[in-house]
Amino acid sequence: MIVRNKSWLAMVAVAALSLGAVACTEAEQEQAEQDAAEAGQQIEEGAAELGERIESGAMEAARGVENLADDAADELEENQREAAAEGREGAVNPETGERVE
Repeated sequence: MIVRNKSWLAMVAVAALSLGAVACTEAEQEQAEQDAAEAGQQIEEGAAELGERIESGAMEAARGVENLADDAADELEENQREAAAEGREGAVNPETGERVE
């Protein structure tokens, strides 16, 4: 899953600039910028992993719903098959699609 919203990267950049402004020497500024860049990379990797975990959970939930729906459809189809075989009005034969009148 690709994280498309990069607004948090802008926040990391602002933090890096803020850290750089507070640092006294050029070496300290460079270190602060490097630290902020590394933190941004870790955040990006963590966000990507979290996105994958959320997506896999949603996939499992969707499969569960699909399985329940299939089970319900099978049961309803069997009920209609029996009702049509018994000649109950309004029932639909699942094999032919014809309604019992």
